[in-house]
Amino acid sequence: MSTRPDRFDAPVRFLNRLFHDRRQAPGSLRAMVRSDEIWLTVLAALVGVLSGLCVVAVTWLTLDLHLLLFGQATTRDGRLSGLSTLPPVRTMLVLTLGGVAVGLFGILAARLSPRRPVDPIEANALHGGRMSVADSVVLVTQNILSNGVGASIGLEAGFTQIASAFGSQIGRSFRVRREDLRVLVGAAAGAAIGAAFDAPVAGAFYAFELVIGSYSLCSLSPVAVAALAGVGTTRFLGCAPIPLVIPNPGLLSWEGTAGAMIIGILTALTAIGLMYAVTQTEGLFRRLPGPAWLRPAVGGLLVGGLAMIHPSALSAGHDAMRAVFAGKILPRVAFGLLLLKALASTVSIGAGFRGGLFFASLYLGTLAGILYGAMLEPMGLAPDSSTACALIGMTAMAVAIIGSPMTMICLLLELTGSVSMSGATLAAAVLSLLTVRRLFGYSFATWRFHLRGESIRSAVDIGWMRSLNVRRMMREQVRTLPFDTPVNRAQRLFPLGSAQRLVLLDRDGRYAGMVQLADLHAAPATATPVTALAHFQNAMLTPLMSIREAIELFAKAEADALVVVEDRESRQVVGTLTEQHALRRYAEELERSRRTLAGEESFPT
Repeated sequence: MSTRPDRFDAPVRFLNRLFHDRRQAPGSLRAMVRSDEIWLTVLAALVGVLSGLCVVAVTWLTLDLHLLLFGQATTRDGRLSGLSTLPPVRTMLVLTLGGVAVGLFGILAARLSPRRPVDPIEANALHGGRMSVADSVVLVTQNILSNGVGASIGLEAGFTQIASAFGSQIGRSFRVRREDLRVLVGAAAGAAIGAAFDAPVAGAFYAFELVIGSYSLCSLSPVAVAALAGVGTTRFLGCAPIPLVIPNPGLLSWEGTAGAMIIGILTALTAIGLMYAVTQTEGLFRRLPGPAWLRPAVGGLLVGGLAMIHPSALSAGHDAMRAVFAGKILPRVAFGLLLLKALASTVSIGAGFRGGLFFASLYLGTLAGILYGAMLEPMGLAPDSSTACALIGMTAMAVAIIGSPMTMICLLLELTGSVSMSGATLAAAVLSLLTVRRLFGYSFATWRFHLRGESIRSAVDIGWMRSLNVRRMMREQVRTLPFDTPVNRAQRLFPLGSAQRLVLLDRDGRYAGMVQLADLHAAPATATPVTALAHFQNAMLTPLMSIREAIELFAKAEADALVVVEDRESRQVVGTLTEQHALRRYAEELERSRRTLAGEESFPT
């Protein structure tokens, strides 16, 4: 076997040294943050500033890639979707060769970071807010490269991933409590979204709804201050996003409000179709012959072809959305652009480009709103202006994709300053959310978890439920008895009061059933084998079962106690667990979780 050093060893060691440093903050600072909510808020402000810097850096790198690859004369400021034309040959080459680069970088990324990156929602739901900066740097690099070559995806995944990873790393360096670490991760993600839109309130609600999974008074201060710090950082650096000029949507009549509700439902159905199409496209690309690293190249070629029809198919679509609000998109054109953008986003994600659908959903939603508003106009149900239709569609589409209604309602209020639209957008957001939950069951983020076999539906912390497994709760002392022991002999060996139940073993020491001692002594004292009294021969727990799985098995077997075996094949007994003890531990953990959410255990009084 060759002893030649692997060419990747050096960069792997560098990343490990750079991002896996386990040094802690000074003990006095750690004590201040752990004991005082004010100092946790100060730490959240630092996280917010870092999140704003991450947004500036990622945006700057991506726009510079656009300028470099597509030409400064073509793209002006590096934004692609608002252009009227693109050089055909150059665009096709950039997207195709860019797809090759994304595919090859994926091979390198698998070597540098063999673990699958954990995103902020999954980190808060399962891992107590623990994220890897090294893994996140790899992911955000893939996101920058994907968007930089023009793929039809947004940068929100990169923004929130790297910001949350730094928030997690800072929290761990201060050894904050599990719930406080989850808050810092959410605060970082919220600050990143707030900085991306220059909308701190929307960023804060993004953190509460999507990344933390709940709202509580104890988390309000850190999240709000982080969002303000993130927005303040981009403004201080002169890198705040270009304001979105939105005409006055006017006042909505009752008929217009009814139309807004219909637009919300129709847009939610469109979003469901989009999410389903992404899944099917991914499966289609996986079945393509040839190496996996060529799939993004095929996807890039297809997206390039779509961009030849109209450049709004590229990138996130922010500049194209400005054209919609400027009244340059007629309803008959909106249908074609909606289909074009949906196809481009579906192919981009399905082919393996890394990014999210949140930013793209805003543009898709404005097109859907214009289209469905025009369909309702002959019936007299359309909102009073095309701007109102676009705003309602944007809200409904984004809520359906990310599952965060208050985020979008606040974002629209911050973008437009129009209180008159709040009722209509609220109705559209609620109906969109209900439609998706009833007919599809997941937002785009949680749908991706579902496809991987996870049962996560939000960022609510269920990690404790998985860590509280049968091994931690079981009793290892077990009274065993050979299954062919006569009943009369078993009665003499185990008089009443000596135990509650006996575990029977066969001749190979494998589990063969369970006998209650009361049933044993109620039976006639004969030479009948005790196995005749056995129950639950096939109902067994295993050490790695979660507490929820154990409780479900108790209910299914209608048992007060079950045996724990090493695995179902060997049936080697390692302990027992009672339903009463499992339910008590479950109730204790639920109460602890409730008190934490209510802010009753965050800081000593």
